[in-house]
Amino acid sequence: MEHCAALILAAGKGTRMKSDLAKVLHPLAGRPMIHHVLDAAEEAGLAPAILVIGHQAEEVKTKLVGREVRFALQAEQLGTGHAVMMAREELATLSGEVLVLSGDVPLIRSKTLRELVDYHRSRDAAATVLSAVLDDPGGYGRILRDENGDLAAIREHRDASEEERATREINSGIYVFALADLLEGLEFLSDENEQGEYYLTDTLEILRRRGRRVSALICEDAEEIGGINDIEQLAAAERALAERSA
Repeated sequence: MEHCAALILAAGKGTRMKSDLAKVLHPLAGRPMIHHVLDAAEEAGLAPAILVIGHQAEEVKTKLVGREVRFALQAEQLGTGHAVMMAREELATLSGEVLVLSGDVPLIRSKTLRELVDYHRSRDAAATVLSAVLDDPGGYGRILRDENGDLAAIREHRDASEEERATREINSGIYVFALADLLEGLEFLSDENEQGEYYLTDTLEILRRRGRRVSALICEDAEEIGGINDIEQLAAAERALAERSA
């Protein structure tokens, strides 16, 4: 795949895992979780892979010795937008596109990542979100589309109206950006919100306001986009991987 980098957000502590271990280092099918995400990115032809690390940064680096990966440090975790900002120096040396994904989504398939990049290019978009349709979308940001089927907004669950909450299409937190558009969008990010954090989703609205197209592609298998936040979800991912290899 030509000129599409992977930016993997992997700085979190993962408090709900009830362990001191950095979330992305929790073992899954015999290897730290982060390896599964890197495998998918590599198999999809994404390069280079840039990993944003924070909690136990040195341990994460140690577990990835021998892999083709660059690192950016997010010493203080101030949101997903802030994580991407910490990689700006690395990104500024590249051209083309960047696919942003999380280090705690180990079931994502390389095929899905390739399809996302192809769709993004076919729509000539500044950014494209990978979405999924869930039976119970509670808690997730909802995808709201315009009359052309493009992304109109991502409405967080707590901010959504009753009508918007009835929407079952949700944001997976996986995105492709045209690099120049992403870097431009980051310039306008603000932390003026309840959490005092920089949200990557805000860049989508910024790009739309600047007349750029933002699109969304539905992932056919919603299981792929499930994030690992606790031990139960880790065990479920373990079972899912075992079923795949069987």
